[in-house]
Amino acid sequence: MRDFAWMLRRHQEDLLNYFNMPINNGTVEGLNNKVKVISHKAYGFRTPRNYIRNLYHCMADLPLPQTMHTFA
Repeated sequence: MRDFAWMLRRHQEDLLNYFNMPINNGTVEGLNNKVKVISHKAYGFRTPRNYIRNLYHCMADLPLPQTMHTFA
C-alpha cells in the first residue's frame, strides 16, 4: 500500500493533468487495430500502393464498388 501511495505521489502532476485535459489514446489504438485487420485482409496485394488505397478506402468507410468481388 505504501509503494502505491508513493507511486501516486510521483505521478500526481500527470494524474491531475488528465482531469484538466481528458485525452487518452483509445482512439489511436482503435485505428491501429483497424489498420492491422485491413493489412491481414489485404494479404496478396501486389503493390504497397494498392494496400494504401485499401487503407484510405476502409478508413473513410466508403461503399464498395458494384464490380468488386467479395468472398462471403
